[in-house]
Amino acid sequence: MKIEQIYTACMAEAAYYIESDGEAAIIDPLRETEPYLQRASDDAAELKYIFETHFHADFVSGHIDLARESGATIVFGPMASPEYEVHVAQDEELFQIGKITIKALHTPGHTMESTTYLLYDEDGKEHAIFTGDTLFLGDVGRPDLAVKSDLSKEDLAGLLFDSLRTTIMPLPDELIVYPGHGAGSSCGKSMSHDTVDTLGNQKATNYALREDMHKDEFIKELLTGMLPPPRYFPVNAQMNRTGYESYKSVIERGDHPLQIDTFKALMNDDDVLVLDCRHETEFGNGHIPGSRFIGLDGSFAMWVGVLIEDLKQKIVLVAPVGREIEALTRLSRVGLDQTVGFLESGFDTWTANGEVVEMQEHISAESYATYHRQGTIKTIDCRKPSEYDAQHVSDAMLLPVEDIFDDTDVLDKKQTYYVHCAGGYRSMSAISILKAKGYDNLVNVDGGFDAIVKTDIPVTSYVCPLTQKKQLA
Repeated sequence: MKIEQIYTACMAEAAYYIESDGEAAIIDPLRETEPYLQRASDDAAELKYIFETHFHADFVSGHIDLARESGATIVFGPMASPEYEVHVAQDEELFQIGKITIKALHTPGHTMESTTYLLYDEDGKEHAIFTGDTLFLGDVGRPDLAVKSDLSKEDLAGLLFDSLRTTIMPLPDELIVYPGHGAGSSCGKSMSHDTVDTLGNQKATNYALREDMHKDEFIKELLTGMLPPPRYFPVNAQMNRTGYESYKSVIERGDHPLQIDTFKALMNDDDVLVLDCRHETEFGNGHIPGSRFIGLDGSFAMWVGVLIEDLKQKIVLVAPVGREIEALTRLSRVGLDQTVGFLESGFDTWTANGEVVEMQEHISAESYATYHRQGTIKTIDCRKPSEYDAQHVSDAMLLPVEDIFDDTDVLDKKQTYYVHCAGGYRSMSAISILKAKGYDNLVNVDGGFDAIVKTDIPVTSYVCPLTQKKQLA
């Protein structure tokens, strides 16, 4: 028996490859199929099943393409209703893979079709559970992402409480827990950085599995502090339910090096977004006017899903040379399938042609601290509310980058703002968006709050963000 966790850190997502005696299964694959097909090929194994724990909202699963290319059967749990051919398992239905067995355990709550898969080893002993978004390490899945559900998040939270206590918690403590996500995912609030644990340890440490917890207490604790889901989640969940264009077609459409004249013609189309995914420092030192920055060296897929308003918008890329296919792949993981090409030879082509280059004004954290001491300046902190609450510059205004499309009404286009995040990635994205909205007087603070906190600038803990916004308007 072989169990391999295939963890994609930039998305905090875990897929699983399971093999026994020449047969294999995949649980919750990402969009691209080749890594899974190659693993089965390396083991000379037939891919028999593709198990989906639920209709994912944070990424487009590769199950449809993988089934088409391998002949494997897609399996969803009870109550799933996809618009393509699958096997909808009954609760406690068994599936044989070589000498091991997998049992489908219906665990509704995160979504109605959410299912945990229990693996029995060659000796028939309960060995591991693949919990999807039902149970994380240190947390559980959010109950507000169900596709076309008439149940409230409180209703779903109650169902999740029941699933954990009637189906998960009675299982043996020595079971290995393989979750669907780790820290950094928006599918939960406080996931551990660990990606594998025992059920017994989770019973001892996970707040959601406290034996003395009542259902009302569970619901309140689960929903308190839960931020709205990222804007791309409903689109991805719907794509996973209804189907999508093949990954190969998406890559073929985007894999087009564009000559400068063709690129310029496309970028002048109001329906086309120029996405620059180089490093933030490179973008700051020179970029195409009006382009959007979201760096490839980061949680790229998650951020493009959040920071591109229309997932059906056409995109042309300015990418690091040699990493264009990587960018296309990571865009496709969150359903951004309409990339029509990339600037051939990257940004150097733009400058070599003598085109207008825009630079981003920036200062060091030390210089920012000096200006702050000398008088009143306006600061935008574009980190998450939890980061701001923990510690922030005393008079900074909170404007999370993920909310930047909706919360700019308090800004003055004539005012100069000093913008920072934790390290520089998000602030450069925020600036590129604000500039497109007509805010030109923006200064990026190099190194972000990580650098600011090392200066003598006054910092404080939580102050109501709404109050700060009104004070600085």
